[in-house]
Order: sequence, then structure tokens, then C-alpha cells
Amino acid sequence: MSSEEDPTQESWRSRFGGGSLGWRLRTAVIILLVIAAATVWVTNRLLTDRFTESTRNRAELRLALYSGNLISELRRNAIVPQLLARDPTLIAALHSSDYSLSTQRLISFVDEIGAASLMLLDRDGRSVAATDRNRLGEAHRNSPFFVDAIRSNSTVFSVIQREAGDYSFYYARRLEAGAEILGVIAVEVDLRKFERAWAGISDAVMVTDSTGTIILSTEPQWRGVDESAALLRQPPENAIERAIRATTDWTALPPDAYVQGEAVMRTENRIPFRGWKMTSFTTYASIRERVNGVLALEIMGFAILLALVFYALSRRTALRMALFQRESAELRALNARLQREIAERKRVEKTLEVAEQTLAQSSKLAALGEMSAAVSHELNQPLAAMKTYLAGARLLLRRNRPEEALASFGRIDGLIERMGAITRQLKSYARKGADAFSPVNLGDALASALSMMEPQLRQRHVKITQILPEEPVMVMGDRMRLEQVMVNLLRNALDATKSVSDPDVEIILAAGDTAILTVRDNGHGIENIENLFEPFYTTKQPGDGVGLGLAISSGIVNDHGGRLTARNGQHGGAVFEMRLPILDKDGLEAAE
Repeated sequence: MSSEEDPTQESWRSRFGGGSLGWRLRTAVIILLVIAAATVWVTNRLLTDRFTESTRNRAELRLALYSGNLISELRRNAIVPQLLARDPTLIAALHSSDYSLSTQRLISFVDEIGAASLMLLDRDGRSVAATDRNRLGEAHRNSPFFVDAIRSNSTVFSVIQREAGDYSFYYARRLEAGAEILGVIAVEVDLRKFERAWAGISDAVMVTDSTGTIILSTEPQWRGVDESAALLRQPPENAIERAIRATTDWTALPPDAYVQGEAVMRTENRIPFRGWKMTSFTTYASIRERVNGVLALEIMGFAILLALVFYALSRRTALRMALFQRESAELRALNARLQREIAERKRVEKTLEVAEQTLAQSSKLAALGEMSAAVSHELNQPLAAMKTYLAGARLLLRRNRPEEALASFGRIDGLIERMGAITRQLKSYARKGADAFSPVNLGDALASALSMMEPQLRQRHVKITQILPEEPVMVMGDRMRLEQVMVNLLRNALDATKSVSDPDVEIILAAGDTAILTVRDNGHGIENIENLFEPFYTTKQPGDGVGLGLAISSGIVNDHGGRLTARNGQHGGAVFEMRLPILDKDGLEAAE
């Protein structure tokens, strides 16, 4: 590296590093950030205290309003038993034990009074009239409101806990006629409506009796326990869930209570009724939102000020322009290098294109050679059969049996027709899907294939076992091509049993979800099943085959929507299976 420093780097250091102006700018930015952080911290403390106090005041005012509504409802219902205890209709019903009009009488009162329900009990505590007809006949002899009302000369108030954890509130008073006690009138006060009203606010509210037991609450799980036990219970996802959003790490005032380890604001108010208390737990969420709103404005102001400072710094771009010029020169050199690389790539692509054309021509020549070998292989069987039939016809003519010789010539004619069909069908190995399919009876096709292989079978003395179904097995396909597959499978079976003393070939045709043709031999099996269906793969001796029969057969079966598989049998030999979509009775091809 040269000992002389770049003048541009020297200028950069003098202006932004070692220069006095750059030092002063950095100091000003740091001081601005410190002032911003201190301002935000002080504002957070002051506003948190102020908003917390105002929120507490609103919670206390709201609690006083709730208490007033509760007392008003209790006092309004307290006078009802005293009025109904003087009702002559109810007294007369208790005297005469005729309660046919009593229930209707109570129903006429309940809407006007606004109570939850009214019940008239006889002296034995049995409900003889009620606004809720389902409660007629209930026994309340041991209920606190009945016992206390019988013993007292005035109206009594009772709190009854239900099995479901709810509470019922009753005012009761006995009905008298002179010195005789006739029964009790009970008024159920609907205090649950206040719970439903409180549930719509952000506070969690509860009412405790003189023993500290929670009798009303916005949280159903709290009823029936004291406050400490209630706060330890898992809160439901409603009011109390919203109330614990604030934590003690930001509030300036100490928390009043903890719910599930989280701080909440607790407000308590005494209800002037039998030692009851009302308590609310208020969320800190509104406080945090208001404080965050002010802090956001402050931070935005400091951000704008800091942006102005950076804008002033951005004006000093003289050095940056020099750096840009240097970078432009480097970019021009890079551009020239890229142009050379592009020219080199174009040359390589042109060479690659020539190589691809050469490869395509080689592929065509290879396909032409494969097709020639396929034609030679597929025509070998008909030619061999024709040779056999010609020899038989010559012998028959010598023996003066022209009718049988004509039959042989007819078979030779069929084989010639088949050779022409094979030359046309072998094109499908390179171009598929050009043939029109029609319904094919696999049993008939198998019989035709066996007929073509008859000379070889007779010459080799091979035992052929056929297992065929009673019903025809129909598929949609090209019969000539399917017969070609069957001939190839039979020929492979014959070749596999050349070295076997008792050659045996078993042919099974079955129909189920698919049509299955199985060809099993008792040869020596298959050595390499993976490469069995590849073109030009063969285990035969030179001159016996070129390895295209199974490859062509697999292609034909695939064109028909089927599958050709091979495996070794459990007791030796090879097993080939051709599976094809079966044709149902309606002429529709079954899905595989």
C-alpha cells in the first residue's frame, strides 16, 4: 500500500472525524438524544400519576353509582311483602285452601312490581301459588326465608345459595288473620340484572356480604368464596382478563391488588345494607393508552428535530460527490467486464446449440435403429409360424389332402395380415395415442395368441394350463396390440423353460376391479427385475432376441391405461401380470 494517503479520505476525516465541526455535530446529536430520553421518562412518570389518580376517582364514582342502584332495587322490593301480606284475596285463598286464582293474582303483580318472582306458601311451607308455575308444589319448610318469616313479625331478607353457585335473594313476610299464621309471601329480588349490566364495562365488580363471601360478581367463578380465594382462581376471558393488562413495571403508584401475579387497581365502597361491600378491579389499559398518546407526540417532535439535524448534515455532500465519481469509474470498468462476459456467453451458447442439434440427430438415428430391431423382433414369430404352416401344407398336398392344406394357407394369410398390422402398430412405441380403441374380449384375444403360438408349443411339448372365468372379461383397447403383448409373454415363458425337463406354463385370466392376465412359468426366474422392461436389455443368447419384446409390451399396456409387472414366483419361475381397466356392463371403463 502506498504511504501517501488518499486526499479524499483525509477530507472525510477532517470534516466528519477529526474536524471540530464534525465533533460539535456529534455532540449536539448525543445531547439531543439524552434530552429526549429524559423528557420522555419524566413525562411518563408525571402523566402516569395524574391519569392513575383520575382513573381511581372515576372508578370510585362509578362504584358509588352502582351501590346506589343496588340499594334502590332492594328498598323498592322490601315494601312488596308488606303490601301483599294485606291482600284480602291471598288471605282468603289461604283460609279456604282454594288457590285457583292465586297464581293469576301474583302474575298480575309481578310486572308492576318488577320482582324476579312471587311465591305464596301455606303454613307448611308448600308453594301453593307462584308466578313461575314450575315452582308450584315446591316444599320450602326448611328454607331460611320461610323459617325467618314465620318467626318474625316484620319483613325478613334472606340470601340462598343454589347448587350451580348462584345466589337468590328473597324478601318474605308472614300472612296473619288475627293471631293465626296462614302462610308466607316471598318476593325474589332480581339482582342478577346488575351483574349483566356490570359485565359490559372494563371493570371486574363483586359484592360481598357481612361474612366476606362473594354473592354477586361479574366473574361467575368468584361466587361463593372470599376475595382472596377468588383472586387466586384462573380468570375467564372477559372483564378481569382486560383488567390485568397493566403491570407494575411502568405505573408510578403501588398496586392495590394482584390477580394472577399482575397488578390491578382496587376500589371498595360500603353498601348501607346488612354489612355488604362492593369492590371493583379497574384496568390500567386506559391510563397506558393516554400516556402513550402524549409520549408518541413528544417522540414525534424529537424525531422531527433530529430529522432536521440530519437534513443539515446531508447538505454537506461535497465529499460524497467525489466518492460517487470514484464509484462511477469503478462501475464503468465493471460494465466493460460484463460486456466481455456477455460476448463470451453468447459464443458458448452458439456452440451449445450446435451440440444440441448434433445430439438430436444422434437420437433420431438411435430411434431408427431401435425401430428396425423392433420390426425384426416382432416379425420373427409370424415368419416362423408361416414357415411351419408352409411345410405342413406341402406335406398335406403330397398326401392328397387339399382341404387341410387350404386351411393352412388361410392361417398363412392371417399371419401376413398380422405382419402388416405389426408394422403399423410398432409406430406407437415412438408416438402414442393415435389408435382408436374398441371393446376387446381378453379370452378371445388369448385364444388367438395361443393359436399363433401353436406350432412352437407343439414342437416344445410345453404343458399349458389355462384358468379362465365363466363370464367374458372385457376391456377397452386395440385387440391386435393386446395379442402382441400376450404373444411376447408366452414366448418369454417358452424361452425361460428351455432348460427345464418338464416345461409348464400356467395362464390365469381373472376379473375384479381390474382385468388381470397372469403368465407363470417354472423356469429359473428373473435375475434383474429393475432393468427388465428397458429397451435392448436381454438375458438371452446372441441371436435369440434383442431385448425389445417386454419394452414394447410395457409401452402397449401403458397406452391402454394399465400396468405390466414381473416378479419371481414363491416356488421358482417367473410371474408376469398384465393389469388393464375393466369395462363394466354399461360400456364404461372402471377407474383404477
